[in-house]
Amino acid sequence: MKKHFILILGLSMFLSACAEQKNKTSKDPIAQEAKNDAQYRPGFHFTPNQNWMNDPNGMFYLNGTFHLYFQHHPESNVWGPMHWGHATSTDLMNWEEHPIALYPDALGTIFSGSAVIDFENTSGLGTKENPPIVAIYTNHDAEAEKTGSSTYQNQSIAYSTDKGFTWSKYEQNPVVKNPGIKDFRDPKVFWMDSQSKWILSLAAGQEIQYYESKNLLDWTFLSTFGTGIGNHNGVWECPDLFPMKIEGTDSIKWVQLVSINPGGPNGGSATQYFVGDFDGTQFTLDNEFQADLEKNHRFWTDFGRDNYAGVTFSNWKSEKGNPLLLGWMSNWLYATSVPTEQWRSAMTLPRNLELHKIEGRFILKSDLAIKWDAFTTKKISRSKTKIEGSNTLVEANSLDLQAAKITVELTNLESTRYTFDLENDLGDKLSFGYDHRTQQFFIDRSQSGKVDFSKEFTKQPSTAPRFGDQNSLSIELVLDKASIELFYDAGETVMTEIFFPNAPYQTLRLRSEEKTNTEYSAEFIELNPSKSSE
Repeated sequence: MKKHFILILGLSMFLSACAEQKNKTSKDPIAQEAKNDAQYRPGFHFTPNQNWMNDPNGMFYLNGTFHLYFQHHPESNVWGPMHWGHATSTDLMNWEEHPIALYPDALGTIFSGSAVIDFENTSGLGTKENPPIVAIYTNHDAEAEKTGSSTYQNQSIAYSTDKGFTWSKYEQNPVVKNPGIKDFRDPKVFWMDSQSKWILSLAAGQEIQYYESKNLLDWTFLSTFGTGIGNHNGVWECPDLFPMKIEGTDSIKWVQLVSINPGGPNGGSATQYFVGDFDGTQFTLDNEFQADLEKNHRFWTDFGRDNYAGVTFSNWKSEKGNPLLLGWMSNWLYATSVPTEQWRSAMTLPRNLELHKIEGRFILKSDLAIKWDAFTTKKISRSKTKIEGSNTLVEANSLDLQAAKITVELTNLESTRYTFDLENDLGDKLSFGYDHRTQQFFIDRSQSGKVDFSKEFTKQPSTAPRFGDQNSLSIELVLDKASIELFYDAGETVMTEIFFPNAPYQTLRLRSEEKTNTEYSAEFIELNPSKSSE
């Protein structure tokens, strides 16, 4: 009897252990999704609370608050019928999401566009005492598209008289009707003070069209730009036109942004820029810029794979008088398949733009527009140190590598490759750095963690050119759980990419392929995005 009891007891314990092990090893899809979403959701880049997001839209600044609208599908985590979502921030780090601003209507879904503050009430949609916020956006008629029509995209108006929180559609929409162009979208509007009129730039097929208006309601066609100029390996979209001073001078040039998909320098989505002059009717390339462009098209706002559709805020200028840019931090090659479920995609950090002319070449620089001291909880500095083999720069037990800003200075560069490795104990590794032999920057995320959701995600390392050959190199990088934004040479070259490690990175190392006399200095800042509001 004792023998049978022991046998039964042993069998029971075995089955219980198996059941327990099964519970441990079986995957609860919902629990796993929630874990992934928490692991990868950024701490200080805007993400929607739920479901799909792509292009930033309708951005403006008013009374201490930045308003961001965005392409949003509230019913799914993949692209679908587009709405305008809405979020606000007072510090560009902490964002509050609000109810949906614009819903589809009889004219179609709500594609990308812009918004302006009509201070003089030129539209008559508000008053001078309470000027309206006027949004102009693309209506996309999916049913008309299915019939083979070429006029399924038109430009419409909505307006707000409560600072951008609720909106009314203009009764006589659309205000810019499609002349018969398949891709006719993404209107960006600004006030041209010197000529007292509104200017609209619009993506129209493989070119940009310009329109003018005195009241935001009645628009007259002016001219086109782009035929045979720049990269045309994809659809042109999300234009933005604005004037800028050349740094260190009083000379004014105009910059035209054009996003393109595909056709980016490292595959898929990217944003190119053009420098020239705008007389209120026509945008023409600067002669020196055109010669440089024809020789080698290296004029991209970001060479990484994950900064697209960036446009600037209305009613905002930096201390230097320059515009503020925000982009979508993803790529159409894989955006719908990244390993998050509750939400899809984030925005980049906002960037102040600067136009420089260096050795005869125009360069649009980017500078992060964050007051970092307000969010700093810890600083670690390292003075000049010689690079010897693989050097551990910082570890997670001394600095949170999921929320950090790091600056590194390399001096006495030699003919070799300098590689930074972000690593964890599971063997995941994100590599980036600079090859002084080829004068190229690079990012390699082939071993960064979860990569099998898309063949395009790790097709090849991303590369970017260096614009000078100086013997030192400055690097500023920001880490936020599942993204890196790299600013080389004070923002002359920028690379932004996302990644999905199986566990947080624990170590940052620096190595060179050859023995060198190169030295590095570094500053490591740990960030707490909620610190400024405490």
